[in-house]
Amino acid sequence: MSINFEYKDVAASKRLEALAEEKLNKLEDKFDFIVNADVYFKLENTSSPKTGMICDIRINVPGTTLFSGGNTGAFESAIAEAVNDAKTQLRRRKDKMQAH
Repeated sequence: MSINFEYKDVAASKRLEALAEEKLNKLEDKFDFIVNADVYFKLENTSSPKTGMICDIRINVPGTTLFSGGNTGAFESAIAEAVNDAKTQLRRRKDKMQAH
């Protein structure tokens, strides 16, 4: 699986890329039908310190594209939130694929 990283208003970080790649590789071990993934890191000005750091993940699987995202006060927790959302969607997609 290839993983592409994009940054908007954020400096590129090898540490964030390594963390996201580690979590996405764990997903690929469970769900071997993943083709590729795009990870977007964005910084948004908000009045709350608990939000503003956004991680969006777009995962391409056969037949569709899945989107998930996390918006928290730290990129690490935003990655975890987005990966958990993606895991739920991938589980549903796998169940649909097995039913047919």
